[in-house]
Amino acid sequence: MTSGQVLLAAAAAPADSDGVVPQLAELIALRGSTARARAPRRGRHGVSGRAPSALRGRGMEYAESREYVAADDARHIDWKLSARTGVTHTKTFQTERERLTLIVADTSASLYFGTRVRFKSVQAARAGAVAAWSALREGDRLAALRGTGEEAPVAPAGGTRGALRVLDALARWYRQPPVADAGLQTALEQAGRLVHPGARIVVLADPASAQAVPAAVWSALSMHADVELLLLVDPLEQSPPACVLPLATAAGRIELDLAAADARQAWHAAFVEPIENLCRALPGRRVRVQVLATDDASDAWLHGGLEGAAR
Repeated sequence: MTSGQVLLAAAAAPADSDGVVPQLAELIALRGSTARARAPRRGRHGVSGRAPSALRGRGMEYAESREYVAADDARHIDWKLSARTGVTHTKTFQTERERLTLIVADTSASLYFGTRVRFKSVQAARAGAVAAWSALREGDRLAALRGTGEEAPVAPAGGTRGALRVLDALARWYRQPPVADAGLQTALEQAGRLVHPGARIVVLADPASAQAVPAAVWSALSMHADVELLLLVDPLEQSPPACVLPLATAAGRIELDLAAADARQAWHAAFVEPIENLCRALPGRRVRVQVLATDDASDAWLHGGLEGAAR
């Protein structure tokens, strides 16, 4: 089936899910949400306004290494070649005509939960679809991966076909907790090995997963790529009722008295503090952080309305 046939079939199918399992049709239907975004930019990525060049990216695709001279940027030193030859070398780069947008999906079990509108996992899939359609609108190539050593990343591809491959992966990954989930840190480290300088990385994550990632990993990613972190939350996590809350656990049914001060303090530490910590620490490491609740519009983050807001 061609990409055009897939789009037609999706248009004929119901575009809404039950909020528990994401449907490919609803992810495809989100293509229209990017129409409200700004017009596609021209010129260097990350710089607003007009530019005379139609080239995408930052001209930072690796070309070759040569001997270092005094005017070269020390950040581009080729340390491996320099150590091997005994002579300092620097990396040179050529114009990159297409930027890569890489979607990194956290698939931890804590995402497969929700009390308002949809599960956090479904919101993650929908936000990833919005990111994919937005990137396609700007002429980017698309790729996606999750933390696993058993499944290859979705290879970079442009056009509608590239977007549909990413959407299909998101629908599969967020249908239920995947087996062999190695965690968000593994996914981010793999992303760092795959992307070239000038790429854009959109990370879909549970706050607890993101907080568990060492700060150095975030810094390493943002050194050469534009990194955006979308934190998926549920309103219950952010504003629990002051009452006895029944919970089903692996050990059986328990009751949590959220009217008690110590219980509310523990709840805040588990669900709210990770968001506050990430919103405070990561912007200084050049990572843009936004919080997306399950009852938010899935494209709200695209228009900047949620940036840096811990609920």
